[in-house]
Amino acid sequence: MPNKTVCIGGEQIAPGESRTVDIPLAAMYTHTDVGLTVHVINGKRPGPCLLLTAVVHGDEINGVEIIRRVLGIRELAKLRGTLLAIPVVNVHGFLNQSRYLPDGRDLNRSFPGSQKGSLAGRVAYTLANEILGHCTHCIDLHTGARHRTNLPQVRVDLSQEETRDLAVAFGSPVVLDAKLREGSLRQAAADQQIPLLLYEAGEALRFDEFSIRAGTRGVINVMRELEMLPRKSRSKKPSDVAIADDSRWVRAPCSGVMRTMVRLGARVKKKTILAYITDPVGLTQVPVYSPAEAIVIGLTNLPLIHEGEALFHLANYSKQIHQVADQVVSFHDTFGTAEDEDEPFFIGEDDSLEN
Repeated sequence: MPNKTVCIGGEQIAPGESRTVDIPLAAMYTHTDVGLTVHVINGKRPGPCLLLTAVVHGDEINGVEIIRRVLGIRELAKLRGTLLAIPVVNVHGFLNQSRYLPDGRDLNRSFPGSQKGSLAGRVAYTLANEILGHCTHCIDLHTGARHRTNLPQVRVDLSQEETRDLAVAFGSPVVLDAKLREGSLRQAAADQQIPLLLYEAGEALRFDEFSIRAGTRGVINVMRELEMLPRKSRSKKPSDVAIADDSRWVRAPCSGVMRTMVRLGARVKKKTILAYITDPVGLTQVPVYSPAEAIVIGLTNLPLIHEGEALFHLANYSKQIHQVADQVVSFHDTFGTAEDEDEPFFIGEDDSLEN
């Protein structure tokens, strides 16, 4: 049975066709047109419709490269179902290298949006109504904020069994059961009963190769799990993933200059010294302690600290913390260097991502 024709932005894409569609957004004040660019790959055979989104926050750019690499894999010729990919959702913020839109609003707090609302609301409305309704699944690609780095992690609503299975298939060593935030794309997807994985990795305004490799492989893993791509005979089943009980931020007890003592992904014990905050004009230094045994899944890179600032994001595990620590080490080993020639990590004009 052939796949069905999809209609995106008023254009009909038949089974077996690929097309790039630009959906108009609010123009710049220079009178320059702005469009939401959607790559549509409609497979010949029926299957799920997966949406990939990046740059919902305008300065979180790792997802642009992840989507570029996914779109380059040769196996898309065998695609079942439909892949919709939007490398830059927040075009206005992307142009300004800003998390927010020019109206100062956070797009990821503006869904489902309004056709007559704020600029952020109008962009959210376009995505929610023109694109999201076509989809059966979604992966939203993010990074940490400016001067903050996240260990590759997947945040999902684990009360949904299918979402949990896809989070395991993605292959990240850290999975957080994250509550839905009102106005987020995750909330808009949940309202339409669309499973959505939120991938967080790296830092804003930086390409982080480790995070990009891990994200590219994770997306492909999910596509295989959904049977959109053929499974590899030599592929390994994902190992058991330990779900974090919760997570917390350790905040600065005072202001000063910080020297970080632990690395991203480190396993720390209770009372481990995470950092020292020193007086830049004196000799005093104040230690920052871990409140419990945990894995460091996020940290600030800026050493100039004010009292109360969030410094380290720790994931807490009541069980299996040894397993999680081992998985993080293995994850670094895997994505620190390409495993073999068909690793989907590097792509040039004459290369493709054969995985």
